Amino acid sequence: MREANILFDYKGHLPECPSWDVQTQSLFWTDILEKEIHGYQPSTNKHQIFKFSEEVGCFALRENGGFIAAMRSGIYLTDTDGTVTKKVCDNPNNPVLARFNDGGTDPQGRFYAGTYWSPRDYNGALLCRVDADLKTTVLQCDILGANGLAFSADGRLMFTSDTPNHVIYRTPLDENGNPAERRVWKSFPRGNGRPDGAAMDEEGCYWSALFDGYRIARFSPQGELLEEHRLPVRCPTMLCFGGPEMKTLFITTTRENMSDEEVRERPLSGAIFTLEASVAGLIKPKFKES
Repeated sequence: MREANILFDYKGHLPECPSWDVQTQSLFWTDILEKEIHGYQPSTNKHQIFKFSEEVGCFALRENGGFIAAMRSGIYLTDTDGTVTKKVCDNPNNPVLARFNDGGTDPQGRFYAGTYWSPRDYNGALLCRVDADLKTTVLQCDILGANGLAFSADGRLMFTSDTPNHVIYRTPLDENGNPAERRVWKSFPRGNGRPDGAAMDEEGCYWSALFDGYRIARFSPQGELLEEHRLPVRCPTMLCFGGPEMKTLFITTTRENMSDEEVRERPLSGAIFTLEASVAGLIKPKFKES
């Protein structure tokens, strides 16, 4: 079991959606509740903060520069300094009850964004996709908290998790990205961690941040547990691969809804950790616009 280290002197509120930029060798992530996107370049220790008027649930870097960002009211394009330049679509959920949560791009550079149904009275969240022409399509419903988005290298399998429901799904996709029937790939018992954000490695294995579980885990393409790595905090939220060889895991964690006592006991909650993996991860493409 390898040891996780702190990336740099930073602790956020609800860091999520870590994304590695190969071109600049920089890590980007959102702090949802602080309404920010952050960028950090390890080689120079440069830390940027882009502030927004709404929670940014997830985002992706754009090939044209800037971000595509899923905020509470809708999905937007921004320029390189974070200034909003275009609204892509409204939030297809009720934005009062459901903010955007997990998301990212597939191997073809299409952007996916899922929502979180805050009332938690039924599975009212959804997953949508933005294509290169900025057309937005709702792909899946019957979700409580959309998470765990990752794709096989050929883009023909999509993995998602529903964190509050303790389940990971696998969905076949056709050559145009249209989904077939979603099926349960792995279920988790209550009380030992819930599958949150995820990433895929080059061997087709799925890495999951186990919220409330103090650890991250690697699963084979068949769902077999291959590795677990403990963290000194209770709630990892997501991970991504990066670094010069794409073998560094960057792991976001949170201190949301933690008491002052727990924060004192686990002062690294909200920090970003790094862990060296034995296998490289898949590069996360930038959003491609036509």
